[in-house]
Amino acid sequence: MEELIKDFLRQKSFAVVGSFRNETKYAYQILKTLKNKGYEVYPVNPRLKEVEGLLCYSTIKDIPVVCDVANIVTPPRITERIVRECKEKGVKRVWLQPGAESQEAIKFCEDNGIKVIHSICVMIEGVKRQKEEEGRR
Repeated sequence: MEELIKDFLRQKSFAVVGSFRNETKYAYQILKTLKNKGYEVYPVNPRLKEVEGLLCYSTIKDIPVVCDVANIVTPPRITERIVRECKEKGVKRVWLQPGAESQEAIKFCEDNGIKVIHSICVMIEGVKRQKEEEGRR
C-alpha cells in the first residue's frame, strides 16, 4: 500500500468529487489542500459552477483532460456510479476517501485495471509524506 500511496501522490492532476457547499466539508478541504500543494485540481459536483475560483464540472467525463487521480468523497452508492465514469474517461487511479468506499466500487476498480486506494485519507497521507521528506533533508 505504501508504494501505491507514493505513486498517487506523485501525480499532477486530481479530480475531487464531492460536496463543496461549505468549507467544513471534506471534499472542500481536500480540494484546498491539493490546490495549495500545487496539484492541478478539478472540482466535480453537478450542482455547482465554481469552487475556490475553479470551474466546477458536472461529471468526471466533463473535465477537458484525463486526470491522473480521481479523489472521491461521496456516499457509496454515488461512488459506484462515479468509478464507472472514471473507467469511461480513462482515469487510472481512484482514491476513495473513508466513508465513500463500497465493496462494489473497490471490486469494479480492481476488475477494470484501475488502481484504488480506500479507507485512508489523502490529507493525512499527504501531510505524513511531507513530514517524512522534510525529515530526510
